[in-house]
Amino acid sequence: MVSPWRLRPRCSGGAGVIRTASGLRLLRPPGPANRYRNAQLDDFRQWPGNPRALQAPFTLRLRARTSHPADRLVGTAGFGLWNYPWARPLRMPQAVWFFFGAPSHDMPLAMGIPGHGWKAAVVDTGRPAARKWIPLAPVIVPLLNIPPLYRRIWPCIQRDVGVAEAVISQDIAQWHEYEIRWGLHESELLVDGIPVLRAPSPRGPLSIVIWIDNQYAIVRPTGQLGWGVRACNEAQWIEVALISPFQFPTP
Repeated sequence: MVSPWRLRPRCSGGAGVIRTASGLRLLRPPGPANRYRNAQLDDFRQWPGNPRALQAPFTLRLRARTSHPADRLVGTAGFGLWNYPWARPLRMPQAVWFFFGAPSHDMPLAMGIPGHGWKAAVVDTGRPAARKWIPLAPVIVPLLNIPPLYRRIWPCIQRDVGVAEAVISQDIAQWHEYEIRWGLHESELLVDGIPVLRAPSPRGPLSIVIWIDNQYAIVRPTGQLGWGVRACNEAQWIEVALISPFQFPTP
């Protein structure tokens, strides 16, 4: 059944959403590293306790492609479900989505998975098991800079904060069908009908988001943090089609 609520554009820095023969194209313009540029569609609502917020079980299906292959994209891009953690009140991040980050983006939160690239990912940092690590952070973070201790300690933290990731080998610039099955207990992400990741589900509620921007973030278990924006000398976009069960907006 199609939701009566449409996805809404939320754009900045001259970015925008245009209709194409296939669906909608989220276009981020070129420019220097002097401002944040973001083309986004979402169904997020600002007020807490929103009765229309998404709850599991929920399935999101769409087709998508980008203007450039992964080695030429700048910033971050992707689509899926998340909880918009910077809303008021602030909340710990939860997500089940397909996420791309170009270098200098670096968030190596899953053992053995690079901190950038095209990935399927699940995270639920607000779960009760994760909270026990917060008061221990001043002691744990320095220990994570010692490789043998990192290899021993971080898998326990990764499990408790609900992080799971898988690298996607399919070309991000070609049309592929993506599916997110957010279940009550387990979530599954598929590309062209083939499962690429199964993991415990984030608790929710969550909202749909589709975006492309020029930012990068650095969040390393060893304590390095950073954020910034990148210059891009040409327009770049992500195009989506056949999204279910939400309707497209009228740009």
